[in-house]
Amino acid sequence: MSEGIPTIVKWGKETIELKLVPANGVKALKVELEERTGVPVERMKLMSKSKGLWKGVLKDDFDMTSIDASKLKLPLQMLLMGSATKLVAPKTKTVFIEDLPPEEVAKHAPEPAGLVNLGNTCYLNSVVQCMRSIPQLRSGLRAYVPPPRSANSLAAGTASSSPLLLSSLRDLFESLDRTTNAVPPSNFVMATKIAFPQFAQTGPRGQPMQQDAEEFYSNLLTVAGGEMRGNCLTAGLTGGQSAASAPTPEELDGAENLADALFGMKMEETLTCDEFSSAETAAAASSDAMDIDNNTALVEPPVTSYDLHRKLVCNIQGGSDASAQVNVNHLSEGIALSLSGKITKHSEILNRDAVWTRTQRIARLPPVIVVQFGRFYWKATPDSQDHAGVKCKVMKPVAFNGTFDVYEFCNEKIQKVLKKSRDAAAQEEEDRIARKLKGEDEDEKMDTSEAAGEEEDDEEAAEMKAALAMSLQTEEETNEAVGPGLPANFQGQYELFAVVTHKGRDADGGHYMGWVKAEKQNDDAQKNCRH
Repeated sequence: MSEGIPTIVKWGKETIELKLVPANGVKALKVELEERTGVPVERMKLMSKSKGLWKGVLKDDFDMTSIDASKLKLPLQMLLMGSATKLVAPKTKTVFIEDLPPEEVAKHAPEPAGLVNLGNTCYLNSVVQCMRSIPQLRSGLRAYVPPPRSANSLAAGTASSSPLLLSSLRDLFESLDRTTNAVPPSNFVMATKIAFPQFAQTGPRGQPMQQDAEEFYSNLLTVAGGEMRGNCLTAGLTGGQSAASAPTPEELDGAENLADALFGMKMEETLTCDEFSSAETAAAASSDAMDIDNNTALVEPPVTSYDLHRKLVCNIQGGSDASAQVNVNHLSEGIALSLSGKITKHSEILNRDAVWTRTQRIARLPPVIVVQFGRFYWKATPDSQDHAGVKCKVMKPVAFNGTFDVYEFCNEKIQKVLKKSRDAAAQEEEDRIARKLKGEDEDEKMDTSEAAGEEEDDEEAAEMKAALAMSLQTEEETNEAVGPGLPANFQGQYELFAVVTHKGRDADGGHYMGWVKAEKQNDDAQKNCRH
């Protein structure tokens, strides 16, 4: 008997792992599933969630030996529909929460453990609480192994502080998971001040000074980008599962570390010269630059470049320069302003500096999008004695929704892929409404209830339809990857899961607070795409 193929079978809310032996045939597979689930063979409906196995419902005469595991993505994914004939005794007995150890109580607590403020460390605490709810980051930290330090670097005192920072962050997350009480982040604060000396600044009386939460976030991701590569990248995007399910190089699209793969956006920047907006201007510039026999006008070609950003900026002040007078009331308006603007750049055709329009669009999407509200800015004070300027805060309210749609901020290639998923979802919703108006919705729910149980009608019916569509999908219909760790039918919508706010009018004071959405409120289908 040959070695089995790793296979995962989804049955309701249960996940069954087994080894598929194609030589044993369909009957052996169903018998094994009957022993483990209690679903009779004659009531089973097996669907393929992995493309390339079989189309539709698995038939008894299907030749299992035709499955070529070398051409498929392992583990194989299947969906089992059917209800058990008899009640199965609970695998674990009921245990009251009062009898659980503190580590188990923390898992079932209605609210997560907090962090103690060690003196103006609210900027750090708020960011850590938000990042704690990102499962991909935590999986990557668990797989992180600090590089060995040489004796020479230890003796000379040149050992990097980055491994200490990431290790202390991982330990802090684990400490928060083991208790319901507030945890003092002493080791992590110390590691932060060692890695970033600017966060160790003190006031006139020796008290720690307030720091900027966004600056701390950016510095932390810079360290993670330099350290969390290889196994950390794979473990973070796969949740610690088999490396066979790791994103392909096409999905990563240049992301070489977990920070870039998880938060990084590949930005496409296009520069167009404003002084060639009309044919007359181009012709005049061409005649000045060189002698031309015909009337052909030279045009300055657009300049396209790519860069990596780990956040989007919402321009609250109303424009990309000081002369702009645009009223920003919503998040999308501020982001649109920050992605465009005017710059001065040398023109090869004019042979002098000219005004160019800068337009940025997203060319690769991440699983998690971070948006910074540009509330703090530096205001020059030329009339003051020191002429140093002052740091100010914009108090203007800007609205945002619980769902962030990035479609309009993507380039044409990404929009084309997202549009396919959007059109398919819209068509599916229209079909559902049409069936409901015709009275066919109740019959469909009854069939699903008989197959999977009354409590999971809608969820199981949706999974069966998705599995059937995937099994019937051809290679030409497969959507291209828009980013690592994103579902194949991603529509470009991110669910809000955490917010860091600043309370107070003083940019160098006030208080930071972190707000994280409870896990029970998150939909499983949207956990991979958040902002």
